[in-house]
Amino acid sequence: MLAIAAAALFFIAFLIDAADISTNEVFTQTNIMLIGLTLLALHLAGVGSGWAARGRRR
Repeated sequence: MLAIAAAALFFIAFLIDAADISTNEVFTQTNIMLIGLTLLALHLAGVGSGWAARGRRR
């Protein structure tokens, strides 16, 4: 799920760059790409995967 959110943020950053849209200082292309990279790193680290190590059931 985090990888999908990262892909969406990369697409938004691409649109901002391609359309040359001026945004405020918070939502710049670089900031959106950095948030996307953070989500991608969390996805690769296994955060949000839903897998949990549990003890064996007998």
